[in-house]
Parts: sequence; C-alpha cells; structure tokens
Amino acid sequence: MPQIAQLSDTYASQVFWLLVFFGFIFFVIGNGMLPRVMATVEARDGQIAADLAAAEAARRAADESEAAWATQSASQRAEAQALIAKAKADATHAAETQLAEAAKVTDTLIAHADARIAAARTAALGELEAVASAAAGDITARLAGLTVDAGAARAAVMEVLHG
Repeated sequence: MPQIAQLSDTYASQVFWLLVFFGFIFFVIGNGMLPRVMATVEARDGQIAADLAAAEAARRAADESEAAWATQSASQRAEAQALIAKAKADATHAAETQLAEAAKVTDTLIAHADARIAAARTAALGELEAVASAAAGDITARLAGLTVDAGAARAAVMEVLHG
C-alpha cells in the first residue's frame, strides 16, 4: 500500500508543523488573549465585590433610616395624641363654661319668670278676693235681702280662702 509507505516520509514533517501550529496557538492565546480574559474576570469579580459592598452599605443605611423614621413617627404620633388630648380638654372646658353661662342665664330667666308668676298670682288672688267679696255681697243681698258691708264681705272671703 503506497499510502502507508508515504506515511513514514511525511510523518516527521506533519509532527513538526503540528507542534509549530499548536505552539503558535499556545503562545498567542496564552500570552495575548488569556491575560485579557483573566483581567476581565478579575475586573468583573472586583466590580461584583464592590457592588455587593455598596449594596450592603445601602442596606445598612436604609435600616438606619427606617429606624430613624420609626422613632420620628412614634414621637410625632405621641405629639399628635397630646395635641388631640389638649384639644379635647379645651373643648370640654369651653363646653362646660358655655353650659355654666347658659345655666346662669336660664336660672336668671326662671327667677324672673317665678317672680312674674308670683306677682301675677298675687294680683289674681287680689282680684279674686275683690270679685268674691263683691259676689258674696250681691248673693247675700239677693238671697237674704240683707246689705253686707264691703269690708265684712272681704273679711269673710279672706277667712274662707286663707283659713
């Protein structure tokens, strides 16, 4: 077989060019491309580490900010509750004051009304006594035919009404 016979003649040449080609590729990739790839990987690892550190710092800052906000919110809530309690107390005091003033006005009006009623009652009793005295005198004159003195009729009516 002639192909096998040629193999020994070209074998050394093929091995030589194989070693040259792979050596060239090794040096080109190993010295040219591999350092760039490794630098990119290291830069990426550095960037990831920096991003993680920044994220952790941002998380700590957010936690601190949240704690400060919660404290501020609690103090503002307490202030609002105090203001509400003060407003309620002021409103209650104002309402009590208005009620007391209204009660005074009402008591004054009632006292005046009681005085007017008492005066009207006294006047009505006086008129009733006068009318009853006149009626008693007229009734005695008609029924008994006697004339009764106005003073005596008044005294009799007073005795019956008050007595």
